[in-house]
Formats: sequence, C-alpha cells, structure tokens
Amino acid sequence: MQAILVEKLTKQFPPAYSGWRTFLQVVVPATVRALGGVSFHVDEGKVLALVGENGAGKSTLLRILSTLLLPTGGRAAIAGFDVEREPALVRRHIGYHSGADFGFYGRLTGRENLEFFASMNGLSRQETVARVAELTEHLGLAPALDRQARGLSSGTINRLGLARAILHRPPVLLLDEPTRSLDPVASAEFRVVLKDFVRRYGVTVLFASHILSEVEELADSVALLSGGSLVAFDTPEALRASTGCATASQAIEMLLAHAAASTGVPQ
Repeated sequence: MQAILVEKLTKQFPPAYSGWRTFLQVVVPATVRALGGVSFHVDEGKVLALVGENGAGKSTLLRILSTLLLPTGGRAAIAGFDVEREPALVRRHIGYHSGADFGFYGRLTGRENLEFFASMNGLSRQETVARVAELTEHLGLAPALDRQARGLSSGTINRLGLARAILHRPPVLLLDEPTRSLDPVASAEFRVVLKDFVRRYGVTVLFASHILSEVEELADSVALLSGGSLVAFDTPEALRASTGCATASQAIEMLLAHAAASTGVPQ
C-alpha cells in the first residue's frame, strides 16, 4: 500500500514586496514557483530521501504533506487521506520534525514538553513514561529532561524535537534535515534509532537532507529536486549504476550538478 502519494503537486508564492507595493500583494498573482508538478509515491515501511540545493522545494513539499501549507495545484495523500480535504486525519498519521523549527514551550522542562505532546496524541500516562524513558536512552536526553527548554542548547533541542516526532509511533514520519545542529556522535545515534524504528514498527519515512552519506545509509529510494522539479527518482544503487559512479553519493552530486547547469539554478 502507498503510505505517501504525491500527484502533480505545485506550489507558488506571491513575490515579496516592500513599501507601498505590499498593499497590492493581495491582487498580485503568485509567480514564485516552489514546486512544479512533482509526482511520486512511497510504499509502506520504506524510507525516501529528498535531496536538492537550497530552494529546491524540499521543505515546501514536507510542509504541504504535514498540512502546514496548502498546495496551489495537484494533490497529496498520507495513508490514503488527502492533505487538503482531510488534514485532521493526516495529522493523526504523521510525526513531523524540522531541524530549524522547534516549537517547544520555553518555561516547561524537556520532560514536561514531551508529556504535553504525548497527551495531545492520546497516549496514556503509562505509555508516556515508558516511551520517554526509551527515547531518553536512545537520544541521550537525560540532561535535558528536568531543565527548562529555553536553557537548552540547539543540538539538545533538536534531539528533543526528534523524540517528540516519534513519541507516538506514527505510521508516517516526515523529517526536514533532522540531524541539523547535531554533532557527529548524536547524528550517528539518531540514524541507529531511526533504522530500529523503521524495522520494529514498519514506519514510512520521508526525510530531507544535505548529508549524502546519511542519505546513502538510510534511504531505500532518493528523490532529487532541482528548481521545484523532480529530476530523478530511484534507489541509491540504481542511481550509482546509471551514472557509472563509484558511490551513490557521487552519483547524486553529478545528477544535481547537471540539473542545476541545465536550469541555471545556483549551486
């Protein structure tokens, strides 16, 4: 079964204006293209990596799938539920984390934040205690649990965000640069946790990353985006074989460089 479906998805934003032009923005057509007819699907239990230059459309795509943005055209579905028409049902089936947007309550401790979000997802007290303890061990969160979130480092907050995303064991996990701000040891530990999570619970993962070694290690398939368009979609091994490169990472770099040169996208 398809856990994630994206069909001819487009997203355009109005141009940014300042001064008196701001008052006319409501009547200015949306001309800045973030996505231009992207289509793909991800089967249950598979891991798909989104790779592309800054501004390629990765974060926009993830925000649409997580119901934070509405598409301009096309459609997308999570676990069979349309992201535009059935957003409440979509949100019940996803965990979402962005390495750049944390959304914690600064005066609450790490533990209190996790307990709050667990209750929002319908977890019982017993389930919450057990899962917080499990994630604390895997993600090294012990020093953060009894400190206010506003006093934690960005790397620790990022680990807390990852814990929040998988706390309720969603069937679909959406991650936007999940290892941003993490040191190499914490990044490696997270990859171990994510692989174990996929293996144990059959979760489907869609994640964006600039770290090609991470993509090569985690992804069953790779979607290459450039200028809002899908320029390649295949397994890492198939991308490597089709380009004649020694590694999948080298193949991804080559394909993205070629796409950028063809479309004039800055590197």
